[in-house]
Amino acid sequence: MRKGDDVSVRHADYFKAAQAFLEARNHDVITRAASQRLGYAVKPHDLADIRIRLEKHGAFYHPARVEIIVGQKQLSFVLNVAISDSGRRFIEQDYHHLKRLNAETPFDYLPAVYGCEQITGPAGLNFGMFLGEWFEGYHEFHLAPDPADKTVKIIVWDDSSGRFFLTAAQTKSLYAQAARILTCYYNVVSFEQILAWHHAAGDFVVHFESDRIRLKLVTVRRYAAIFENQKQTKADANDPQRLLQALLVFFLNLSLQMRLDRLEGVGDMVWSDKSAVDATLTGFLDALSMKPDIHTLPDSPLPCFLAYLSVCQASDLHDLSSGIVRRFNPRMPELPIIKKNLSEHVETLDGAIRDFLSRLI
Repeated sequence: MRKGDDVSVRHADYFKAAQAFLEARNHDVITRAASQRLGYAVKPHDLADIRIRLEKHGAFYHPARVEIIVGQKQLSFVLNVAISDSGRRFIEQDYHHLKRLNAETPFDYLPAVYGCEQITGPAGLNFGMFLGEWFEGYHEFHLAPDPADKTVKIIVWDDSSGRFFLTAAQTKSLYAQAARILTCYYNVVSFEQILAWHHAAGDFVVHFESDRIRLKLVTVRRYAAIFENQKQTKADANDPQRLLQALLVFFLNLSLQMRLDRLEGVGDMVWSDKSAVDATLTGFLDALSMKPDIHTLPDSPLPCFLAYLSVCQASDLHDLSSGIVRRFNPRMPELPIIKKNLSEHVETLDGAIRDFLSRLI
């Protein structure tokens, strides 16, 4: 297990640090989490068993599944463990954002969180950890080549029943739900949004009920306004033109990020097919229809945005999208594939928008 470029961490040290976190202050975090799940006070002596199982190694976290036995019930939680310096910086922010968004919004797309702490483990190594809700029956997914027809499709990592590819309809539903979730958490007035999410990192997970799918988002590494100048942000919040322009920038950026992944989660950067574009538009507009009225807008956000969108030409979308791309970190690994596909993407997006608007007439 790697802590950084030149330091490794033994699995034994990982599990000892996890044990220390769960047993701290007389099992405070785990008993509090169990109490919230069960609806009654769970005491340390009620914990018949605690099992910790390392699940995967990610770019930022090394999550473990924590299973506890209380009476006749087994409960599962996720213990996110950050070892690298960047991971430990992210983990406290992630915990804070998840706790805030769960408290301030009515949505249930994010995991509940129960406690966060920095633990000094064996040999003086520092571990950042937080305990959260385990999404039972949810699986990671990525783009991968389908041997049956040689095309790239979404494969679901269901390692208990076997990995499988999504149908075209399921794929559209998945992208629509991902766009819907991210738009639900977009604040139209403050411009705050979930940033630094990646399909390649497995940030979304999927659950199946018959042929229907349901998505959750497991992390919020950043939640911030797209504009850094807070005074300007407050002024823009009273300008309906700026509100709608910011909303369009959010949507255009969302449409680009939605098409990115790593092949099978770990390979080269890959660009999804065009079906993701129409699905992203559908999910975005669905979430926008639920936004509350804003006093600076003459109507609800959805009709105002559709009116704003109707006067945008393909050239406007291309100019704005190009401006967004120019603001990306020049070292980001996704940048070459975005630039290569930008013109095609804008053309496809403009077509999806025109088709949607034509159906409203």
